[in-house]
Amino acid sequence: MKSLFSGISIFMIVIMISCSFSAFGQTKYNVLIIDGQNDHQNWKETTQIMKIHLEETGLFSVEVLRNYPSEGGALDSFKPDFTNYQVVVSNYNGYSWPKEIKNAFEEFVNNGGGLVIVHAASNAFPDWTAYNKMIGVGTGRDPEVGPIVYYDEEKEKPAQIHNAKGGGYHTNKSSVKMKVKNKNHPITKGLPATWMNEEDQIYQELRGPAENMEILATAKTPLEKKGSGRNEPVMMVINYGQGRVFQTTLGHDLESQRGVGFITIIQRGTEWAASGKVTQKIPKDFPTE
Repeated sequence: MKSLFSGISIFMIVIMISCSFSAFGQTKYNVLIIDGQNDHQNWKETTQIMKIHLEETGLFSVEVLRNYPSEGGALDSFKPDFTNYQVVVSNYNGYSWPKEIKNAFEEFVNNGGGLVIVHAASNAFPDWTAYNKMIGVGTGRDPEVGPIVYYDEEKEKPAQIHNAKGGGYHTNKSSVKMKVKNKNHPITKGLPATWMNEEDQIYQELRGPAENMEILATAKTPLEKKGSGRNEPVMMVINYGQGRVFQTTLGHDLESQRGVGFITIIQRGTEWAASGKVTQKIPKDFPTE
């Protein structure tokens, strides 16, 4: 009889362990970081540091797909299967993708795939209509793509500038105060209302369709630092079909991506893009005002 109970106990322990591993497996999100071209020289290093930031949470399994063009700019070897992932993180700004890859990517996001756009990825694909809708606003866009979008602090709502020239630019590197505009969104919930970010280059005069887009946080860079003097969006979320898109204009270089502010944002933004929720706590050393 004792042997029987002992056998049952061992069996239950094995079942519990198996269930535990199963539950853990369900919380692991498959993430694909795409790079290969970028107008920022240290893109290989920023990809690697983002991979480290994501994996250290224990929530993500991260692969990197480096899409080098062959001579003449062809992307013959670039054949991702987006259906293997819950989230794509773009650190890419380069040659346009083949039509079949674009179609597959649109289908991925439209059907519920997550997308995270980091800094220079907002420069990519200015002529791709669906991508412009996915990211909401970006740099390098013509006025036909959409208006310049900023946050009107007096009216406490987003504002637009129509028929203006310019397609986006970034400031001199400096530390700028971040301001949260939605304290209840899963990504920003628990963050300080304002905090001083690490030195970074903040994009100004972002423009685009801005459809189904919400500005989560802004920053105002003074004119002497090449800022617009307006509250520019630095964290945005966009709904594209069933997909969730998170964009941050932060993360210009390695130094800015090593900061606690950026690390927290990329980790939380990626989890939200994957699941619609955020389970991570705000680190105790998160920057303050």
